[in-house]
Amino acid sequence: MDDAVEYLMAGDPAIRWQVMADLTDAAPEEVTAERARVAIDGWGARLLDAQAEDGLWDGGVYRPGWADESRPFFDAWTATHFSLQQLVDFGVDPAHPRMREAIRRVRENVRWDHAGERYFAGETEPCINGVLLSIGAYVGEPVDPVVDTILGGRLADGGWNCWAEEGARVSSFHSTICVLEGLRDWEQATGGTDAARDARHAGEEYLLERRLLVRRSTGAVIDPRFAMTSYPVRWFYDVLRGLEHLRRAGRRDPRCADAVELVRGKRGADGLWRLENTHEGPTLFGMAGEREGFPSRWVTLRALRVLRWWDAG
Repeated sequence: MDDAVEYLMAGDPAIRWQVMADLTDAAPEEVTAERARVAIDGWGARLLDAQAEDGLWDGGVYRPGWADESRPFFDAWTATHFSLQQLVDFGVDPAHPRMREAIRRVRENVRWDHAGERYFAGETEPCINGVLLSIGAYVGEPVDPVVDTILGGRLADGGWNCWAEEGARVSSFHSTICVLEGLRDWEQATGGTDAARDARHAGEEYLLERRLLVRRSTGAVIDPRFAMTSYPVRWFYDVLRGLEHLRRAGRRDPRCADAVELVRGKRGADGLWRLENTHEGPTLFGMAGEREGFPSRWVTLRALRVLRWWDAG
């Protein structure tokens, strides 16, 4: 077994089942058996355990119940929205009874602070709605009205920006990647629509015209953080997240080449990738071995998937 794969297989079930499915081509029944463990063992089980009877994690929808609302840029990752995003990343089987019960609680009880909308009806910000689309598609909840909201918020340059309501007219990589992932997942789950596909392709063009991280005008990196590996990604963009989206969307483009080589060049002599940028904020629990500046199973898994896709031609 490759040393990197061996390192990954020593991790949590949420990591192992994805390694088996995406890197080792294990038999489907073996993958299914390992995936079934995510809801009952390790990080997935621990996150499911943290949900309250009212459907909420940490007493809030986007921000925890204890957050100071006078701090508009305060980030915490303990509330319901980001907990559901993490469960999807873990790959908890949506048909597992524990996951079904968690989603029932959310569907029946959780409302957005914005205007009391039901959780799966969405909110107004494209970054929030993009993540919600991915969640809804994953667990089989109908979220078609959220797609209409997203399509109505696309900017003239092809992407999205959560500050559009305040007058922003240039797209944000952060908002755009959240939307692209959501449209992709919804499309793959439902078949999608021509309008949604066109919007996704236009948003991908916005990123590809900038080679996933540089300014069109100067070729300079737009934000140093875009070139740094991170996990969990939350609402933040980075080049590995952009490549992961294109891999999953099946869109191979020569304008990705520089980004791919940037990721490849980050591989250490030990065959692993390090976590370079932690998006700070309170979490419900830490994931063992995931520390900034040290080898990361999540980053290594995602990088190896991208390279396997790209190198396969």
